[in-house]
Amino acid sequence: MSAPTPGARGTARPAPTGPRPPEATSHPRRIAITGGGPGGLYAAALLKRLDPSREVTLWERNAPDDTFGFGVVLSDETLGGIEHADPIVYEALQQHFTRWDDIDIVHRGNRHTSTGHGFAALGRRRLLEILHERCHSLGVELRFRSEAPYPAWLAEAYDLVIAADGVHSTTREAYAHVFRPHVTAHHCRYIWLAADFALDAFRFEIAETEHGVMQLHGYPYAADASTVIVEMREEVWQAAGFGELDEQESVERCAKIFADALGGRPLKSNKSAWSTFRTVVNERWSHGNVVLLGDAAHTAHFSIGSGTKLAVEDALALAACLEEQDSLERALAAYEEERRPVVASTQRAARASLEWFENLGLYLDQPPRRFAFNLLTRSRRVTHDNLRLRDAHFTEAVEREFGCPPGTPPMFTPFRLRGLTLRNRVVVSPMDMYSATDGLPGDFHLVHLGARALGGAGLVMTEMVCVSPEGRITPGCTGLYTGKQAEAWKRITDFVHTQAPGTAIGVQLGHSGRKGSTKLMWEGMDEPLDDGNWPLVAASPIPYKPFSQTPRELSRAQLTDIREQFSSAAWRAARAGFDLLELHCAHGYLLSGFLSPLTNRRTDAYGGSLAKRLRFPLEVFDAVRAAWPEEKPLTVRISATDWAEGGTTAEDAVEIARAFAAQGADALDVSTGQVVADERPEFGRSYQTPYADRIRHDTGIPVIAVGAISSWDDVNSLVLAGRTDLCALGRPHLYDPHWTLHAAAEQGYDGPGVAWPTSYRAGSRRPQTGRTDAPKPRLSLGS
Repeated sequence: MSAPTPGARGTARPAPTGPRPPEATSHPRRIAITGGGPGGLYAAALLKRLDPSREVTLWERNAPDDTFGFGVVLSDETLGGIEHADPIVYEALQQHFTRWDDIDIVHRGNRHTSTGHGFAALGRRRLLEILHERCHSLGVELRFRSEAPYPAWLAEAYDLVIAADGVHSTTREAYAHVFRPHVTAHHCRYIWLAADFALDAFRFEIAETEHGVMQLHGYPYAADASTVIVEMREEVWQAAGFGELDEQESVERCAKIFADALGGRPLKSNKSAWSTFRTVVNERWSHGNVVLLGDAAHTAHFSIGSGTKLAVEDALALAACLEEQDSLERALAAYEEERRPVVASTQRAARASLEWFENLGLYLDQPPRRFAFNLLTRSRRVTHDNLRLRDAHFTEAVEREFGCPPGTPPMFTPFRLRGLTLRNRVVVSPMDMYSATDGLPGDFHLVHLGARALGGAGLVMTEMVCVSPEGRITPGCTGLYTGKQAEAWKRITDFVHTQAPGTAIGVQLGHSGRKGSTKLMWEGMDEPLDDGNWPLVAASPIPYKPFSQTPRELSRAQLTDIREQFSSAAWRAARAGFDLLELHCAHGYLLSGFLSPLTNRRTDAYGGSLAKRLRFPLEVFDAVRAAWPEEKPLTVRISATDWAEGGTTAEDAVEIARAFAAQGADALDVSTGQVVADERPEFGRSYQTPYADRIRHDTGIPVIAVGAISSWDDVNSLVLAGRTDLCALGRPHLYDPHWTLHAAAEQGYDGPGVAWPTSYRAGSRRPQTGRTDAPKPRLSLGS
């Protein structure tokens, strides 16, 4: 017989055995909830309301009137879900909301206001009181000042256990081997405070102090109260001496630093302490009859105001899935399936916002309105088009400051690189077509690149063009190692210059390195050829995949030969009539393999420190620059991170960019990854842009951003915010060769930044479709 285990009130209970398998029914009768925050309370109320016969018990270690933080913000979307699920809670909330539309950004004495945003907030204590009252009225048992029993005991004693016990969840830690949490600590310290007056807008204020940059996030949550969050990087916090101050001293220091925002009034605390934000991600959200909810399952940075929102939406989804599914197992799976993509999207936006504030110092010298626009669009959820609808006056002012002619979207403003002026900011990204014979581009390449040149982009890039037969990725890759190939390329550049005047065409030169001698992509990506393999060379003898060919480490003599191959290819590219040349130092190909510490294990002058790993790529760059016409731009594509432990970091990428800029690179094309096979990319909309953004602001060199940029609204937003100078899009141009022309038509733009080919002019307006507006009923006749 096992020893007894204490329950919530000291009662001897049978020893736990762990979570039980989910019952066949999805309507659990006895439900335990740990954690009395908004998510746990709302889940309790919903589940009891849906089935009054249920026994719902909630444990909360604090007293009913204890709460941390001050005000919470809820979106209209969340409120709509609450209204539909529980009108009583919705009506109670409505009576206490403070609503406002404006956001103020204050920096270096400039205050810019953007309107039309629509916020609703109330005090966290009042929110909890409303949920307490609702739970009591429905018969939920609320056990305050009580530590919840052990998770394993709860899982055995109850049909369903909902762990809403916060970011430091005991339940999650008890089953960490199943939930597999990943907790990431970030670089800023913050403290939640309050002011005894209502700000008239959501206010962001920047303070540049002798110790570094600090920021205030503030918003009203009652007629006489505002939440105030003060945040700064860890090193600034340390330098300012906050680590040596007690709570009250910290509060007084913050009030003094932000005296202008507060009108000289004091701040107050509520057991406030400096914290470091932690992003929580779990690989699984349920285990047997135990399920995570709210911060126990996931966290999202407060700068997008989503913590309470996500917890309440979790509760709504969990309750709905329990009603809709015919077993608890399917209900918990459906809950996770429904919520995981929503949470992942929110976490990506929150991460972008968090990192923007972490790197705030990069943007301090931006023009005032552009700085404000950058802040407003930091999470990529507010975009140029979205902001134009909310506040056209503000957006137009930002565009004027940027230099947009009247009626010209940012993407259709020109950009100059050395002697080349691009008429717009759209680049057709290099995309391997694997359709050449013996390196020779043919009719396919003429049609492929010609169609995209006719499609309106400012710059069309070739695929990676290889500098030798052995430098090809596949037998279908193009080259520039013979005069015949150069002549074939000239046929294509002549077509672009003649039939799509105003569109530039660029060539990307590269060598496959250890990733060569493989099958065509659709026959087996990265798989070695069945026969006809050629030997591979690389910085170090490390195969790309376990089944890949092992390359030979390049000797000094071979390095010289390859450098000459790049130089000769650049000379042929000039003869072929290309307008721009890009050196491919990304994606694990030969030059990239020298840059990454994961693929360069050399012990000679070309390996070791970053400066040594840069040596050969810079030698190749110099040789190409010498062979390439002085008036024509030369850019470099890099992988700004390997997405793998021990690989190239964002800090390394900045130094790599600086090195190429010092050698004369005209722009950096900033991609990521594809260097090692076991990478773990953090995919998402425009997910690689932050690397370009950082390089641009740290080094001053123009950048081309790539990676899941798919809409013209994204291009406008990124360019206007100053995160990039050009945007390269690949797959959107495979889907629609005339993507740029259609972007102009959809925005009502018909200016010099884009030109419809004369033969296509009749197609510059969207075709009519079948009728979709059925006549509306005019009369309602009674029976």
